[in-house]
Amino acid sequence: MGKNLNPKNRNIIVALAVIIVVALVAFFSLNHQASKKSTAQKTVKVGIMSGDKQDQEVWKSVAKTAKEKYDLKLKFVYFSDYNQPNEALLSGDIDVNAFQSYNYVKTWNKAHKSDIVAVGNTYITPMHIYSKEVSKLSDLKEGSTVAIPNDASNESRALFVLQSAGLIKLTTSDSSKLVGLPDITENPHQLKFKEVDASQTPRALDSVSISVVNYNYATAASLPNSESVYMEPLNKTSAQYINFIAATSKEKNNKVYKEVAKAYASKATEKAIKEQYPDGGELPAWNLKL
Repeated sequence: MGKNLNPKNRNIIVALAVIIVVALVAFFSLNHQASKKSTAQKTVKVGIMSGDKQDQEVWKSVAKTAKEKYDLKLKFVYFSDYNQPNEALLSGDIDVNAFQSYNYVKTWNKAHKSDIVAVGNTYITPMHIYSKEVSKLSDLKEGSTVAIPNDASNESRALFVLQSAGLIKLTTSDSSKLVGLPDITENPHQLKFKEVDASQTPRALDSVSISVVNYNYATAASLPNSESVYMEPLNKTSAQYINFIAATSKEKNNKVYKEVAKAYASKATEKAIKEQYPDGGELPAWNLKL
């Protein structure tokens, strides 16, 4: 028969057993916490605009791809004002946002002394010239009135669209520069210009010959494609109007945010965009060669 352990040895063994149990509990607890932390890091808050049901459907497809391919959970934060998503990005309330073009962020960064950058392109929505009077621009009468947006960014874009359509000439062909009515150097049709709020350009068609309209406002006003007489061409001039997923400059190489961009730039997203915008008003931009 074996000898009984003396009390001293027994105490040592008990103490070692307790230490081992405590260590194991601590190990599994830390592992659990690390796992929870890792999961939390895989949740990305994405700021998008509210009210655009088609865009939200596209993002549902992106979220599905992000989950299945990259094990990412996208949490959407909705905004109603165009200043809010960038403010939320800079304050850290969201991780990335997706609502703006390169042209817009250039102006915004300058005004707010910020450095918001792109981590991946999303789509482009070409501007259109609409008319209830003519079916083609060559039928436009001399002295006709043109409605254009009155804010600096959209007015400049509209004037470059009119230049590309051959209706006017500007001081420059560099669309990265803001231009206004004083920058028109040639106006062979003696066109008159009516500056209105961008959201009112569709309604202006009742009182003008042609109107240059942003796609989102054309959609909201249910303008039919049959009334579009010209579409903004996809070239270097329009490249700055590509929309993108944005992050702060310090996060521009963030692996997880890059994966969000990759999830967007997928065949599934391309299919979703075509389904939601069968008229071709919104086009995938991540593979555009301009």
